[in-house]
Amino acid sequence: MSAGWVNQVFCEDALAGMARIPDASIDLILTDPPYNLGKDYGNASDQQSVEDYLAWTEQWIDTALPKLKPNGSLYIFLTWRFAPEIFVMLKKRMTMMNEIIWDRRVPSMGGSTRSFSSVHDTIGFFVKRRDYYFDLDAVRIPYDPETKKARSRSIFVGAKWLEVGYNPKDVWSVSRLHREHPERADHPTQKPLEIIERMVKASCPQGGVVLDPFMGSGTTALAAKRTGRNFTGFELNPAYCEIIEARLAAPDMAPAVARKRKAAAKAAPLQKEGTA
Repeated sequence: MSAGWVNQVFCEDALAGMARIPDASIDLILTDPPYNLGKDYGNASDQQSVEDYLAWTEQWIDTALPKLKPNGSLYIFLTWRFAPEIFVMLKKRMTMMNEIIWDRRVPSMGGSTRSFSSVHDTIGFFVKRRDYYFDLDAVRIPYDPETKKARSRSIFVGAKWLEVGYNPKDVWSVSRLHREHPERADHPTQKPLEIIERMVKASCPQGGVVLDPFMGSGTTALAAKRTGRNFTGFELNPAYCEIIEARLAAPDMAPAVARKRKAAAKAAPLQKEGTA
């Protein structure tokens, strides 16, 4: 694609930057905005009042949704603390297809002594209309040889689902990225490529465009590049922009990806950085 905004990550505020993206040009919005839990993204953008956080969320949603094609979709990572309110916002504008639970496989140690330990993130999957793009075959999970052998009766012979695998459920058990993981960049809440690539393959056609308004460490852009899709997005923190550039230059996840935590201090004070 030749458009100047395609396959670019702009180091600027998403609310202003999305003006350059034509309406109805995006196949998939996939984003992991700040959770407002006080994380350090180089400034205080994750430390808003509840009212300000929800108002800002509604503002960026209303800016981003017109960019989607009529058959486009949206995935959004959220914390359980704010998922109910944000899901209601989105339900007024789209149709909710799934609430996906990401089980982060947190070790069974430590945690709160006054409540149950939180070990998951919530993901909302929303669509604009009934004929939304969705390629289930691209993300089926193969059956193991023992299962196939157990389904050897004649009624199963030639069954497509047995050959190509089963539909992923709505609980995804994928380990968070520990500090020594080869994917790991210097970002406090980076998401695994396995999860992001599943969303991209299922909900964006080959050659389509994925928008992430809050790129963070650039996982959405990297997933799009690795799977034959295009991407566009925004990230104001200059340190994270450098990490994105390095990751896109090494799409095979070389562990030499930038580790520049001290550079995070360069971040502008008012930007809401992404967390993907």
